Amino acid sequence: MHRTYSLRNSRAPTASDLQNPPPPPASTKSRFFGKGGIAYSFRKNAAGSWGPELSRKLSQLVKIEKNVLRSMEIASNERRDAAKQLSVWGLENDDDVSDITDKLGVLIYEVSELDDQFIDRYDQYRLTLKSIRDIEGSVQPSRDRKDKVTDKIAYLKYKDPQSPKIEVLEQELVRAEAESLVAEAQLSNITRSKLRAAFNYQFDSIIEHSEKIALIAGYGKALLELLDDAPVTPGETRPAYDGYEASKQIIIDAETALNEWTLDSAQVKPTLSFKPEEYETYEDQDGEEEEEEEEGEVHDHEHEHEHEHEHNHDQAWGADEVHEVTSEHNQERHNPDKHVHEVHTETTTTAVA
Repeated sequence: MHRTYSLRNSRAPTASDLQNPPPPPASTKSRFFGKGGIAYSFRKNAAGSWGPELSRKLSQLVKIEKNVLRSMEIASNERRDAAKQLSVWGLENDDDVSDITDKLGVLIYEVSELDDQFIDRYDQYRLTLKSIRDIEGSVQPSRDRKDKVTDKIAYLKYKDPQSPKIEVLEQELVRAEAESLVAEAQLSNITRSKLRAAFNYQFDSIIEHSEKIALIAGYGKALLELLDDAPVTPGETRPAYDGYEASKQIIIDAETALNEWTLDSAQVKPTLSFKPEEYETYEDQDGEEEEEEEEGEVHDHEHEHEHEHEHNHDQAWGADEVHEVTSEHNQERHNPDKHVHEVHTETTTTAVA
């Protein structure tokens, strides 16, 4: 808490505050412009009027987010003033109203402190978007250079198709396209990583801010239970108020709950209509089916290859047989005497038998 359980006494920073200092103040705080609607409109409309064409839309978004931050800063300051005024008003009332309003003022003041922390973290989101805008601005010159060289080539081809400058410009166009290709790839990668980081900053800060405010609201309702609102008749006196220790303990418990809160202990969790595990399972099944189809195609291809190999082997074996038969026929044709002698020998053997 910013105060020692009362808005009437200031509080020095604790050891935990010194060990874990808050984030740096947002760059939009305490500036002269931005307090009124004229500056808001001027920044919003002027942001998209100049600068690199590629980054104008994002530049306008960055300026609008600055207006959002300034509006939240104004609301935070007004809430802080309201908390102080609540405590001042309650001081002149009865003991119970005085104590409860003072403690409620402490809680409302803490809400304004949470608003300030949210503004500082929200500014980290805005600065991350701003870095994407700067990258877009650096990519624009490479696009312009490529378009300029392309226009020159088209003009020369129309005016003087035989100009020797065309070949030089075409080489320059190749270099410009390569440079633009590298810049576009870097822009694509950085845009995705920075966009994810930026909105992680924003959503984490929204979760923390919302749940801590919900905690404060719960302890505020606990404070209201100490206030006796039973009607009294004229002349009747209310019982003496004895809730000082209880109200102080509620503030202490609220401070403890806020200090112990972490993002992992967030109570609100998103409810999705599908489970990420099932989505991954579907992807795995699709991948397995594709692998099975690929394996089947490979198996069929191997089977066809084996069939072709056997067919080629049969053809080769048949060719060998034809070659042997042809060789024998040629030998018989070149040595007819040997063939006649073999036939005569066989005939003689048959006759003797």
